[in-house]
Amino acid sequence: MTPLPPPRDEGAATLALVATTAEVLAHPELDEGLLAPWERRRLTGIRVPGRRDDVVAARLLLRLCASRVTGRPPREAQPAQRCPGCGRDGHGRPYLPDHPGLGAGFSHADGLVAAAVGPGQVGIDVEPLTRRPGPLPVLRRLLPAAEVDAACARPEPGPALLRLWVRREALFKAGRDDARLTEWTDHRRAAVVALAECAPADRPPAHTGIRLLSPGPVPPSGR
Repeated sequence: MTPLPPPRDEGAATLALVATTAEVLAHPELDEGLLAPWERRRLTGIRVPGRRDDVVAARLLLRLCASRVTGRPPREAQPAQRCPGCGRDGHGRPYLPDHPGLGAGFSHADGLVAAAVGPGQVGIDVEPLTRRPGPLPVLRRLLPAAEVDAACARPEPGPALLRLWVRREALFKAGRDDARLTEWTDHRRAAVVALAECAPADRPPAHTGIRLLSPGPVPPSGR
């Protein structure tokens, strides 16, 4: 088992982790028993086993991310969720009740998961490289039309549209359009990832990687 690092300054860089669902579920520090009762109740409504695994893995990865940032064991990381629209708990944006200075976020899609913890609000989104968002009329309503048109003018618009989509999703989850965006491709996991962070501009960029989740040496997620 990898020893936990010492606690980090809550003003330090954001930590973002990307993994496959299988990597997270096989991690020795993580198991479904870490989930809170309200999270387990929500799982009962998910009928597709693969999607259920993705949701479990994303929530567990967020705990590992919080553990690496705060220096506390994953079992002591108890994220909560609150909807900024209705103000109710149990859904909406994740947060860490014991660490009000840190933002938290997670994402899952078709066997891929991502999580981030850092100063200020954060948002993260992950999608498979092979996914192609659409249809175009919907994308033009949700994304900047000029950027959609520019992507469509490329010989292969699919990858460009996908990157637009993950960036917009990360900003939406962070709750701010002026958040600093970092985007990268994790070639090992065939994933496109975008991170939006509201940390001060003088903070170092996010650290992204997966070394702690793999049984063997694995390079960090490529940018």
